[in-house]
Amino acid sequence: MRRALVCVSLAALLAGGGCNVVGSGGGGEQGGVRTEVKNVTPADLQAAVTDPQVKKFYEARGWQPVWDKARADDLTAAFGDAERHALQGAAFLRDIRQGSSPAEREAALTKNALDYAKALATGIVDPRKVFDPYTVPMNRADVGAGLAQAVDKGNVRAWLASLAPQDEEYRALSDAFLRYAQAAKGPARQPVPPGETIHVGDSDKRMPAIVAALRANGYVPAAPAPAAQANKPAPAEAAKSTRYSQALVPAVKRVQQDYGIKPDGVIGDSTLEALNTGAAERARILAVNLERRRWLDRRPPGTRIDVNTAATVLTYWRDGQAKDRRPVVAGQPDWETPELGSPIFRLVANPDWTIPDSIAKEEILPKGAAYMAKEHITTKNGRLVQEPGPTSALGLVKFDMDNPHAIYLHDTPAKAMFASPERHSSHGCSRVYDAVGFARMIAQDEGQLDAFNEALASGKETGVPLPSRIPVRLMYQTAYLEDGHVVFRGDPYGWDDKLAQALGLGGALRHREIKHVRDIGP
Repeated sequence: MRRALVCVSLAALLAGGGCNVVGSGGGGEQGGVRTEVKNVTPADLQAAVTDPQVKKFYEARGWQPVWDKARADDLTAAFGDAERHALQGAAFLRDIRQGSSPAEREAALTKNALDYAKALATGIVDPRKVFDPYTVPMNRADVGAGLAQAVDKGNVRAWLASLAPQDEEYRALSDAFLRYAQAAKGPARQPVPPGETIHVGDSDKRMPAIVAALRANGYVPAAPAPAAQANKPAPAEAAKSTRYSQALVPAVKRVQQDYGIKPDGVIGDSTLEALNTGAAERARILAVNLERRRWLDRRPPGTRIDVNTAATVLTYWRDGQAKDRRPVVAGQPDWETPELGSPIFRLVANPDWTIPDSIAKEEILPKGAAYMAKEHITTKNGRLVQEPGPTSALGLVKFDMDNPHAIYLHDTPAKAMFASPERHSSHGCSRVYDAVGFARMIAQDEGQLDAFNEALASGKETGVPLPSRIPVRLMYQTAYLEDGHVVFRGDPYGWDDKLAQALGLGGALRHREIKHVRDIGP
């Protein structure tokens, strides 16, 4: 069984776990473990090594030991950096036992170094074993060869630090994790109970607790400024007030924006749930999302489309720059949009829709022939097919993607969905806001604008091949960087909890409200 590289409980994770190195000469001590390179013979080392990757490492070095004091100090210092990645450094020294031989300690240090390197370079868990399917391009790294080079150059700590993602978003999530992990060590705060909706001007006995929650989560200053006018209550009195004042509305709206709730300033149960997400829970969410980013290819194509299905937002990257960002509608719970890496290879103007058998059986056929005639649904080759047109479930354009799961981006006649903060309403595909405008943008960039416009004007289903395939990454990210600050989203698919379990993290399940939308579109 694979050794856990994160703590069993969130409390243990938040406790950190750096180690110190003491000792002198050719030996050192790490957490009570001595390194004695000069006492390790090749024969002893061969007898001590059981792990295949460790064996490969030493075979390439002629079975010579490596962990003198300087290198061991460097490695232990690297383990001290682990909390920044929501990992526990002490977990990487578990296999070093009191009473073990110098050769066993030498081999264990190498195993721990390789495990830590792999955790930083490609993640702790294999997403393909947790989520099916998972085809988003992943990072690849030969950690054995990298460790060998780092040992020779004497820069083990710097090499390990280079394996984690180096982008701005990963650093921001990491910094946020450290803040919340530190805050979680303080006294626990009682959640604000649900109840009646609170509008500006209302009085409610929960308001002092709501103000305390806003303050604890950084949405209002920790020390309120003195009242500017004599007739305003003093800060201590304001904190105890049961009235929802206009001054609190911007803070409430910021909470709502950060959690994908309609930013209307009205305090309902969804807003209270977001406020009740305390520091420990936010640290857990960030730990899960840091792991997701460690899976990803460090050098994604400069021209690509990224769809965050948790936040229901699409970003179009062109030549390394974020050119466009717009809302999408993603799959609803039980019809989740899978995490795929799949390129767009053509635009299809005026597409018809071959309706999946499950949707046909459950949602179309029971409505009868009159409904199907109204929706222009006919039978072709034994399958239900909706004819092209602006009221078709696919709208006026389909972004055809190369995958075996029948997942793609497309237009929709249900435009009102894009105005909702909760946009998990499809059967798995992603519906794009102003899809025709987005298709024209891509066609223009690919030199196919005239061809697409002609195809669209024809009123007939017409494919417009793209000269270059545009990679699409469908990803699920519940914490991310937006306008310079970290925002959080809900966990509509329960995939945060699923990954947290795979990582060995504790914590309660995140709230999920499953509401199926009866909509015939894919």
